[in-house]
Amino acid sequence: MKIVIMGCGRVGSTVATRLDAEGHDVTIVDLETQAFRRLPDSFGGERFAGSGVDDRVLIAAGIREADAFLALTQGDNRNLFAAQLAKHLFRVETVVTRVYDPLRAELFADLGLRTFSPTRISADLAYDSLFEGR
Repeated sequence: MKIVIMGCGRVGSTVATRLDAEGHDVTIVDLETQAFRRLPDSFGGERFAGSGVDDRVLIAAGIREADAFLALTQGDNRNLFAAQLAKHLFRVETVVTRVYDPLRAELFADLGLRTFSPTRISADLAYDSLFEGR
């Protein structure tokens, strides 16, 4: 599977490394070239410096051939904009985006994006941990 990931932070680099190890064709895009140091030496995918909200950067990173796109930066607006580009402009079949705001995550999920909210996930884990073993 050809996968383009925007954001080489802790989450993006971990997902990219896992997908690469499974044999997928992975390209990871980040504004900061220093972010790529999070990738292990064994990473065989492509590293692409640039903005994932720039359609020219996405094209150069291979978005037109991508089966999936993941938007995993720290910014909800960047993630949602890039995900919309991938889904609606480039017709990428599977688009996943991290959205910290749980209400916005639900709204954009209703519009056809696969979203997840670390805020909601963390709140659920905290709540479950409070009552664990009682």
